[in-house]
Amino acid sequence: MGRGDHADRFDVARRGPNRPRTTVPRPYIRESRPTGGAAMEHSDAGSRADADPLEQQRLLHVVEAAPNAMIMVNDRGRIVLVNSQAERSFGYSRDELLSMGVEDLLPERFRGRHVSFRRDFFQRPDRREMGAGRELYGLRRDGSEIPIEIGLNPIDIGADHYVLASVIDITERLEAQASQDEARQGALRRSILDSIPFSVLATDPEGVILAANPSAELLLGFSQEALVGARLADLHGDSAPDGESAQSLAAAAGDERERTYRRRDGLSVPVNEAITALTDSSGELTGYLAVAYDITKRIEAQAEVVFLATHDGLTRMPNRTTLVQHLRGAINEADREGTEIALLLLDLDHFKRVNDSLGHHTGDELLLRVGERLKRWTKSTELVARLGGDEFVIVVDGLADAEALETRIDELLEDLMIPVVVAGHELALTVSVGGAIYPRHGTDPSSLLKHADTAMYQAKASGRNNFQWFHPKMLDETNDRMTMASALRHAISARELSIAYQPQVDLRTGRVEGFEALARWRSREYGSVPPDQFIPVAEDSGMIVQLGGWVLRRACRDVASFQRVLGRPLKLAVNVSPRQFRSSSWFAEVVGALKDSGLQPSQLELEITEGILMDDRWEVLDLLSSLRDLGISIAVDDFGRGYSSLAYLTRFPVDKLKIDRSFIREIVAESHAPIVDAIIVMGHALGVSIVAEGVESRDQEHYLRSRGCDEAQGYLYSAGVPAEDAVRTVQAIGVF
Repeated sequence: MGRGDHADRFDVARRGPNRPRTTVPRPYIRESRPTGGAAMEHSDAGSRADADPLEQQRLLHVVEAAPNAMIMVNDRGRIVLVNSQAERSFGYSRDELLSMGVEDLLPERFRGRHVSFRRDFFQRPDRREMGAGRELYGLRRDGSEIPIEIGLNPIDIGADHYVLASVIDITERLEAQASQDEARQGALRRSILDSIPFSVLATDPEGVILAANPSAELLLGFSQEALVGARLADLHGDSAPDGESAQSLAAAAGDERERTYRRRDGLSVPVNEAITALTDSSGELTGYLAVAYDITKRIEAQAEVVFLATHDGLTRMPNRTTLVQHLRGAINEADREGTEIALLLLDLDHFKRVNDSLGHHTGDELLLRVGERLKRWTKSTELVARLGGDEFVIVVDGLADAEALETRIDELLEDLMIPVVVAGHELALTVSVGGAIYPRHGTDPSSLLKHADTAMYQAKASGRNNFQWFHPKMLDETNDRMTMASALRHAISARELSIAYQPQVDLRTGRVEGFEALARWRSREYGSVPPDQFIPVAEDSGMIVQLGGWVLRRACRDVASFQRVLGRPLKLAVNVSPRQFRSSSWFAEVVGALKDSGLQPSQLELEITEGILMDDRWEVLDLLSSLRDLGISIAVDDFGRGYSSLAYLTRFPVDKLKIDRSFIREIVAESHAPIVDAIIVMGHALGVSIVAEGVESRDQEHYLRSRGCDEAQGYLYSAGVPAEDAVRTVQAIGVF
């Protein structure tokens, strides 16, 4: 056996599962107690005589040369061999170690498990290493513990079985690893602190700032260098208690609170602040962590919610809730002082036209301008509020005689009439104002508002752009309006409605080209009701859709009958309300009326308002286009009276403009009507024909013909006549 064979035979390196055990021939087994180096003790006398001193010595030298603690244990757990490193690692002398069991080198908590493990290991010694990757501690002579890893190598010496344990003290490795872990954790914590959007300030136990993250610098406007050394209390603006102490920080630890930080620029910023106590491994307080974030937007949002509960979102004026509260306080004050209160309710005249023709964004801007003028009119002690839509309320209290306010109200009406430019449009508006007086017209906010509203509607019925104080008789008129609406619901089935036909004349030939159908109502209860009374009632109640549908079907049948008698085709013009136009079934109703009567689509002309024409919704354009595709003509009624522009005509399929009668009245002999001239010229330039409404004199007719107006209708030719007189009227007009 050469030297290499001996080295293999006494290899005590760590072995894994299923590795062959190291076998030492029986001649090597004998008692040996050298004075230095490794020592081996054996109790088997029969084996000692067979030991080879040279080989025994070599084994001992290999064990002693190992850099780790080497401990050989027999199958009873007794230590039979150790090296010098084992003495140094565990603090025992060699003799002490050789007198001990291997479990004596383990803490009490590991011994029971280790006994079982040792027995299993000697039964299956090639199973696996013990201790590698496990949490295991060795017990030193002084009672201290050291973390260790153990590599096991089974050895047979003759018939005896041993295990050689290579024990590694991993204290330094764990400390290095812990140091590395701490460094990584520290870098991770710093990365997190640097990236989170919250201000983080670390302090000592007395509240002195030790560190700050970038978000804290951004929030406060100070650099970290400027913050370090300052006290956390110095940042707490006016909300900090005087001399905030460590005790107050301790009391705040674990809770969140709203505070105010003072920035470098002197401004204050509200924050939500959470204080966390920092302790070391022994539980001793080392400082505090103040984590805060800016809550300015949250506070502003909360304030906005509270504000909107009591104010109008568009004009920022007080709303109905605030108005009622103010009225209650004013009523109490008036009772104590013996004074009166005037409540004025204002409604913009024809405001819906602005929304319909120019869009809601223009309407909103107009409401803002009106609100500004109302604020300028009111005094500091008076309240102006917006109820919604185009309604405003002004409360003037402390009056000796509320009616003395009328001069100021007239000034307000004049001020509101001054034109205002909105979105490039110059708008001149008027308002209808109704007033109620406390305590004459009501003793509580609800009754005062109701009666002011009644007076406002009376002002509208009186021609708009005026003011009316409430009077009890107005309630009767309101009730009459409600009664009229109820009666109108039954007018169709009761056959109280009829149609009058007003001729439309071609100004070039003088021949009647067709008729405009005008609804008439002769009530058994009210007698003959003018259209300007029952049409608004029909609009407000929603009955206009049913009424308009009836007029369309009946007029189509009548005109078909007229032209059969006359032997030539006639055109029919029918007014269409916005409610009809937006009805989902209306298009089908138009088609059905033509089909049932036999009238051709080219003979039907639908008169719409400028409000419909200026509607920005795409379905309006689609519907107008669909009607034109059928051959139906589209006319714009009362053109020039609203807020529209001829420029819109380029976007919509329009065939005819009907000049409002108010412009025709301006035409007198030898006069010039620039608006009429402009409409005719521009309409023709756009390929649109022109009809003049309200023609009552030959001078007007001559002027219109000379300017190239296409058609005219009015009392000069005929008022609206019943169906039975329509044919005779056409024959009587003849031609020029």
